[in-house]
Amino acid sequence: MNDSCFHSLRRLPDKRHSPVLSSVAAWVAAALLTACSLAPPERAPELPLAGGWKGAAADGWVSTAAHQSWREGRWWTLFGDPDLDALMARLDIDNASLAQAVAQVAQAEALLRQAEAQRAPVLGAQAGVQRSGRPARGSADLGLTASWAPDLWGRLGDAVRAQGAQLQVSQADLAGARLAAQGSLAQAYFALRAADAEQALLDDIITGYERAATITGNRYRAGIAAHTDLLQAQSTLDNARATRAGLQRNRASYEHAIAVLLGQPPARFTLAPAPWIDQVPTVPPELPASLLLRRPDVAAAERAVAAANARIGVARAAWFPSLNLSASLGGGASGLSQLVSAPTLAWSLGAALAQTLFDAGARDAAIDQARAAHLAASAAYRQRALAAMGQVEDQLSALATLATQIGHVSAAAAAAAAAEQRIMNSYQAGLSAYTNVVSAQASTLGARRALLQLQLQRQQAALALIEALGGGWQAPWAAAGGAP
Repeated sequence: MNDSCFHSLRRLPDKRHSPVLSSVAAWVAAALLTACSLAPPERAPELPLAGGWKGAAADGWVSTAAHQSWREGRWWTLFGDPDLDALMARLDIDNASLAQAVAQVAQAEALLRQAEAQRAPVLGAQAGVQRSGRPARGSADLGLTASWAPDLWGRLGDAVRAQGAQLQVSQADLAGARLAAQGSLAQAYFALRAADAEQALLDDIITGYERAATITGNRYRAGIAAHTDLLQAQSTLDNARATRAGLQRNRASYEHAIAVLLGQPPARFTLAPAPWIDQVPTVPPELPASLLLRRPDVAAAERAVAAANARIGVARAAWFPSLNLSASLGGGASGLSQLVSAPTLAWSLGAALAQTLFDAGARDAAIDQARAAHLAASAAYRQRALAAMGQVEDQLSALATLATQIGHVSAAAAAAAAAEQRIMNSYQAGLSAYTNVVSAQASTLGARRALLQLQLQRQQAALALIEALGGGWQAPWAAAGGAP
């Protein structure tokens, strides 16, 4: 405990002073003691932040110094899609989950104001008029009261600090809800545009299959090809058309998800097909681990530790006496003209000290509970930060692996398309069976669809990395040279 909490007690007047002076001095001393606090020094738990990441950046990846949009939280602009930018602008306005989080922040702000109001005096007034007797006579009463329970041991101050930290938790939760909604919108949008690209691919494939079926039909009618060749060509074409219909269903589900995120009924929302911009933002070669400290859920966990620490002081203050100071001024008279005259007024000043003598260990149990809650919050903070580190490592590894896979699958798709063309030419020349054509077509389609899926996964991995870092990798405190 701070020694200054007791210095003011030594200045209290002794019994030789007048009662009025003693009461006034008690008010003054109580005001001086309100700065006391029994909470432990606020200290965030240490985190095992590494100096680097296991997933090394690939050659050619550049710094984000030129990407100023990250400082404004507009990380999605680095994907270079104007349609996505327009959808993000609507998210804060129409998303119901964000509206709920905003209301929770407002509720926490109101609770903080309530906690702060507990530290102020309470003023009251009362007035009454009464008529009685025969003949009737009237009387009037007027009174003013004031009371104040000074925060001698910091109980109210620690409660305010705890609620202030809880408000910051709510604000971090709002930031987390916003980031999650933005990430979900971007994920659904990328999947929808990838479905558009895959549908365009299937349209191109179906056109080729229709041409192959026509050629096979002509050869069959000319007596050159067997009927099984025609049946296989038609089967391949119908399967491709069925796959195309399934993609349309998937696209509709992504469109519905975007509508819900924007707070719109799916029946009233339509997103026209457009070319897929499969751009992936470049990642800097060095990502400071301190970026994780601004991630909303990590920040919320740290503020929960601060709130739990302040509640220890609230529990400790129950061991010390409480002081209540009161004052009143009032009077009564048969008329209003007499009521305001000095001889009719009465006043009083008072001070009351209360202390619990026996509670069967309830206060000790409350302190133990507050300490255990602080330990739990500290462990949750550490676990949250470790989980965030794991997510960053996962996405860095995924980006590096996907880049390698895309290179290989892209080469395989090009080779499969060339092989398909050669086999089709050989079949038309009567040098190859149609089963070889069907096999080559399936190989080409599979490789091209796999390439699209890998490109989508890489874009989604970049998005997941941005979310894992709390909204990008541009540290807002870096320019100011300060600590997070």
